Amino acid sequence: MMADAATLEQRLEALRGLRASGEARVRLSDGREVHYRTDAEIAAAIADLERQLRTASATPKVVYLTSSKGL
Repeated sequence: MMADAATLEQRLEALRGLRASGEARVRLSDGREVHYRTDAEIAAAIADLERQLRTASATPKVVYLTSSKGL
């Protein structure tokens, strides 16, 4: 199940702060601690959270189909 946009935003800010500080561990709001081995792992996690945020806040697209016999 995907987290809500506010939770995703909190996680994203935590990861951005982590990356800026040069640290490798972050404690999530639910108490879990995550250890990243490389900057590339942090960058990938940030990209994934950004993708999830875009999906969570995207407006659903509606397509209406019509057809006729051309008469």
